[in-house]
Amino acid sequence: MTIAVILAGGLGTRLRSAVPDLPKPMADVRGKPFLEHLISYWIEQGVTRFVISVGYKRESIIGYFGQQYKGVPIDYVEEETPLGTGGGLLLAAKELKDTFILLNGDTFFEVQLEALKNFHRSKGSKWTFTLFCANEANRYGGVVLDSNSRIQSLATAKGDVGALANGGVYLLEPNALSSEKFNVGQKYSLEDEVIPVLLESDVPFYGFESVGKFLDIGVSTDYFQAVDILPQL
Repeated sequence: MTIAVILAGGLGTRLRSAVPDLPKPMADVRGKPFLEHLISYWIEQGVTRFVISVGYKRESIIGYFGQQYKGVPIDYVEEETPLGTGGGLLLAAKELKDTFILLNGDTFFEVQLEALKNFHRSKGSKWTFTLFCANEANRYGGVVLDSNSRIQSLATAKGDVGALANGGVYLLEPNALSSEKFNVGQKYSLEDEVIPVLLESDVPFYGFESVGKFLDIGVSTDYFQAVDILPQL
């Protein structure tokens, strides 16, 4: 079984003008919610179960997809109060025992799952980031790798064109999240709290470079390009 956790519990403030009454992952693209395109892509890549962390207007997501999509089961973890991306991950992953994929419900990155799995295993990685070469300056934070593709640091400043950037698709082991510094049910930022703490504690993070297309619908220009970028499935 290949499990994907999708973080879809945010308030969607960056796209509120386009989808004022829905959570951001439910924004329409070609007559379907963005989240449906995302789920379809990862089913094609071999995902056999989804766990979706939901919060803001969660009934619209649960009501649309129900307990399965295209025959693939979907489970939900519900945030009673906003937990942030890190808190949503901890809640969704608390019962998982096997390697899983982590996805953001508002981004798409075209990654070949089998290649990602092979890389992850070959490195003995606990948490593998997917990376792409930035095509815009001052938009994405940079990632620094050593000669073996292990992540050395995550830059807080925005990088230049051609710098490696985080694609928001991760493959990780549940025990990578083990830390006395985190409590399930509390609010954390994945990027600003969870990842830096684990990186500092020497959890082996590796970076897998992919040349696939990247899309963040929280950025209005990306959202309006989604109709052309998302694959037809």
